[in-house]
Amino acid sequence: MTRTKLTWALLGVLYVSFFSWYTSCGGPLRPGEVEHYMALMDESGRGADPELRAIMREFLESDTGDDFVMLNVIDMHETPLPMEGVESGETSEEVLARYMEYMLPALLRRACHPVLYGTAAGDAPEMFGIEGAREWTTGAGMRYRSRRDLMEIATNPAFQGSHQFKIAAIDKTIAFPIDPWFQLGDPRLLLALIFVVIGLAVGWHGARSQRAEGGL
Repeated sequence: MTRTKLTWALLGVLYVSFFSWYTSCGGPLRPGEVEHYMALMDESGRGADPELRAIMREFLESDTGDDFVMLNVIDMHETPLPMEGVESGETSEEVLARYMEYMLPALLRRACHPVLYGTAAGDAPEMFGIEGAREWTTGAGMRYRSRRDLMEIATNPAFQGSHQFKIAAIDKTIAFPIDPWFQLGDPRLLLALIFVVIGLAVGWHGARSQRAEGGL
């Protein structure tokens, strides 16, 4: 096998591996899975709120099987709420970072990651139909590979233990999912383009070397 063919074969294997990991291939949640996750919510106590329970059930039952983004707007406490595990002198950002100590590894293992993050440049210039939402600290968009992945993370007992730090750090927040969605910088597209460039460069270099050797 020539170096060019070997390169294309290797790039192909790497891309298929990445695509399979990054893409949700399990299809929409099945009814039994929905009931399983709802039961786990009830066990954790988060299903005690009838409105939240109804929202989550509708969200799970309407699963498309595709990835989605959770849009978040967040306003941090000036100082974190005093509760067990929060040390004196800690900032809200430091307390939230301890919440993310569980979340980030769990997210990245499932190809879930931020697609947007930034600090508020000022108060909301436009606001109507809602009160107390003028001031915000940060905005973020978190990409989830699937609703199945979201529930696997959220119903893990390790999440329940760290969730208190989120409550201590955040004064108010609004989060809602968007699906379908798109972005111009999808990693699958970018990686495909990078691999094509690499493959073409290797092929061009190989052809040039052969011509040089033939000239000799």
